Order: sequence, then C-alpha cells, then structure tokens
Amino acid sequence: MGGIRLRLRAPRGRRERVAAAVVALAVATMLVQAATVLWHAIVRGWPLAAAVAVAALLAVVWWQVRRVRLRRAQAALVATLRLPLVRIDALSDAEFEFALRDLLIRDGWSAQQVGQAGDQAADVIGQHAQRGRIVLQAKHTTVGGKVDSKVMYQVKGTAGPVHKADVAVVVTNGGFTRDAKAWGERHQVHWVDRERLRQWAEDGVPLHTLLRLPARRTRRTSVRRAA
Repeated sequence: MGGIRLRLRAPRGRRERVAAAVVALAVATMLVQAATVLWHAIVRGWPLAAAVAVAALLAVVWWQVRRVRLRRAQAALVATLRLPLVRIDALSDAEFEFALRDLLIRDGWSAQQVGQAGDQAADVIGQHAQRGRIVLQAKHTTVGGKVDSKVMYQVKGTAGPVHKADVAVVVTNGGFTRDAKAWGERHQVHWVDRERLRQWAEDGVPLHTLLRLPARRTRRTSVRRAA
C-alpha cells in the first residue's frame, strides 16, 4: 500500500477562516511571549556576565603585571649578585652549577643549568648576542682539589661537536694542575681557578672580561638593486 499523504487546504467558509485566524493569533502571541521572556532573561543576566568578563580580564592583567614586576625584581637582584668564596665552598655540586648559571645571567648571558648523569662535560650552557654560545664544566671541591688534564680533554671533545659551543670553560673553586692549564691554553679551553672565581663571583668582574673573550664579528650582507 502507498503511504498516507497529508494535504493542507485553505480554510473554507467563514467559520474556518475565523478559526484559522484565532489559531494564528494564539501562535503569534505565544512567540511574542517567549521572545519577551528570553529578552528579560538576557537583560537580567547581562550585568552578571559583564561583571564576570571584567573580573576575568582584570585578573589576567594583574597576573601579567605581577609577572613583569617579578622578572624585573629578579633581574635587579641578579644584576647585583655577589658570591663570596666562603659561601661557594659550602655549596653542593648542583648548587655550584646553579650559582655559575646565575653569574652568567648577571653578566648578560641567557643561561641554563643542564648538568646531570651523561651530560657530556656540560653543566651550564649560555648564549650571548655578541659572544656566542658558552659551555661550562663545573668542578666543585671541598678539599682544595685540582682539576687535571683529563677534564680538559673531555670538555674539548664535546664542547664544539656535541654542544655547538663557541667557548668552553672549566670552573672550579679549587685549582688546576700545571699541565691542565697549559693544555687548555693551547687548545682554547678556558679555565677559572679559585682566584679567577673570586674576581668573577665576589668582585663582579664579568666572565667575558676576565677571560678576554672577543665579540663575534657580524656578517655584513650587501644588497644589490635590480637594474
């Protein structure tokens, strides 16, 4: 059997037309009432929604301002950082690495502590716009120990090939053997012993000044105009 089809026909006669008009008026009235209720709900809820939005915006602004102020305060504190050797001697190995990181930041480097098991002779890595990339190997001692040539070999072997560093430095609060110093000077592995560390950490002499690190040359590119 075929499906049942419903066909709408126009009202016939006066009674049907009146009935249709009444139904249409009722539907229109219901739509108007529904729209009115919805409008009033929006009007009543608008102040609350606006207040919530403003509060959220103020919270975001406050958080950003707080972060900026905190960063400025930290930068100001780091800029005046001075670390006496007595304090450095009392640090743990990890704390010594973080101290070297902070000293680099004080000198204008962006630096991170990266020392861990398998760090391939890099405890702190820094970046400077004019002096390139630097890698520090930290050797903290509590018994006045000396760094030997073996450490210098290791740093030389990984600083450039592994860490892409322009400058390699071994830093200790102790000393270096004569052979380690001589080998480092021949092969561009800088060393910072106790006396140099005192100048850097206590006196505030920047590391690049202490080690006489040259600024990198900027490449100039010529621009040719099309004929």
